[in-house]
Amino acid sequence: MSEPGQSSRLTIEYDGSGFCGWARQPGVRTVQEELERALAVVLRRTERVALTVAGRTDTGVHAWGQVASYEGPPASVRSLNALLPDDVAVLSCVEAPPGFDARRWATSRAYCYRVLARPGRAALEHGRVLHWPGKLDVDALNACATALVGTHDFTAFTPAETYHVRFERDVFGAHWRPDGSCLEFWIEGDTFMRQMIRVLVGTMLQVGSGRRSVEDFVALLSGAPRTAAGPTAPPSGLYLAGVGYGGERVLA
Repeated sequence: MSEPGQSSRLTIEYDGSGFCGWARQPGVRTVQEELERALAVVLRRTERVALTVAGRTDTGVHAWGQVASYEGPPASVRSLNALLPDDVAVLSCVEAPPGFDARRWATSRAYCYRVLARPGRAALEHGRVLHWPGKLDVDALNACATALVGTHDFTAFTPAETYHVRFERDVFGAHWRPDGSCLEFWIEGDTFMRQMIRVLVGTMLQVGSGRRSVEDFVALLSGAPRTAAGPTAPPSGLYLAGVGYGGERVLA
């Protein structure tokens, strides 16, 4: 049995292509279910080891630095990974402060969206990038990213039918940067709404391809309706890059 108040912190990476998101759901494969099953075996629990996660990723979304917590002592990383499938891995499992909650204690989340900006499609990174064969104006993309920093009403960037009641979000940093043949969009904020980053990317790509102006994009940050923004980019290019705690920033 675990000591009262003892908590542990997991850092996890996964390829989201084969999962129906993070959250456990009946009849489908999820990251949470795989991890909780492995933890129960390693910790010799007869009941489920309930995980709390920093960011609930959607179907097809990946993670480099997902953080989850549970009540109990740390488990062996080697033992966990021996039980997990190849598309999910535990990077660390350490003791956390008593009562640590990966979601409530988080002060920021950082994401990266990867765009393969070249005529030829992806072979080695199929399912891990968005292929964009047309030209993109990187200066225009960065002008949009710069406008995101601060507190804005992001109603235009989440589905109209949503469980959210607060549409203002604080963005601490955002930029586009080249990485070989890829363009990467990096963003860090307090929290993000459902599909928010993917709609931001879909709309910014309209700006980068000349189909929408930077000024039009900026105008969307004042509570415009969802119908005014662009399409939702596919989940294949999105990664949860890391989670900040105690005011620490992932994007230095």
